[in-house]
Order: sequence, then C-alpha cells, then structure tokens
Amino acid sequence: MPKNIYNLDCNIAQTLNIVGDRWSLMIIHEILVGKKTFNEIKQGLATISANVLSERLRQLEEDGLIVSNLYSAHPPRYEYELTESGRDMEMIFHAFILWGEKHLDKCYKSLKHTACGHEVELRHYCPHCESNVDDITVVPVEDAKQP
Repeated sequence: MPKNIYNLDCNIAQTLNIVGDRWSLMIIHEILVGKKTFNEIKQGLATISANVLSERLRQLEEDGLIVSNLYSAHPPRYEYELTESGRDMEMIFHAFILWGEKHLDKCYKSLKHTACGHEVELRHYCPHCESNVDDITVVPVEDAKQP
C-alpha cells in the first residue's frame, strides 16, 4: 500500500495511512478471531488474491501491527499474531460492529456480555474522574509525536 496517502496532521488520517486500504483491517480482524496461518486467513477472506494477502501481511508486519513466526522450515510457513498495537484495534472493530447494528440493513454480528448474554455499548471512561463520560472534546496535542 502506498504510504502517506493522507499528508495531514490528523490521527485519523495517519491511522488510515496504515490500515485504510481495502484489506488490512479485514486481515487484522481474521487474526484477532484466531486465524493464524496464511491459508486460514486466505480462507476467511475468500476473494483476496494470494499476492495481495502476502503484500498486506508484509506491510502490517513492517508497520508493527503483526509479527510472523516461522513454524515450518521446508517449505517456509509462518503463523501470524497481533502485536500490542494490533490488539489495541479490537475496540475499533467493536465500534464497527455497533455502528453496523444501528445503520446496516443486514447485520452479521453483535456484541454480547459473556456473563449475562445481553448486548453491550461502548463507553468513554475518564480515569481521572473514575467515571463514564459523554462530554468529550477533541483537542490538538501541543507537542505532537512525529513519526
């Protein structure tokens, strides 16, 4: 995927530069739900070509979202796992699922509380106030981290 598609000082734009192509989020999702090998990921994403999957896996590893571990030397075969950065995307997937429940004509997944089986909501939490909050403001970061 070409880098720096969005040359903007924006968290969303910079994140989309990493995972905003056609397949990266779906590959991360497949690994998140337990698919570990190239073939397992390919089966879960039936319409992706092997070349595109190979390229995206390489790019996701370069971007620090996944790591590959050699499990067979002849022929070389790898298992893929998410890094902390990749696992941190789980809440983004949860937000997509909830958005889909609300806005899509046909919904394929929902989020349920494991203990009671009821639907859940995403909330914003302020650790300073130790409470859920609704009044959120996006503000510029004065000393923005530079890549």
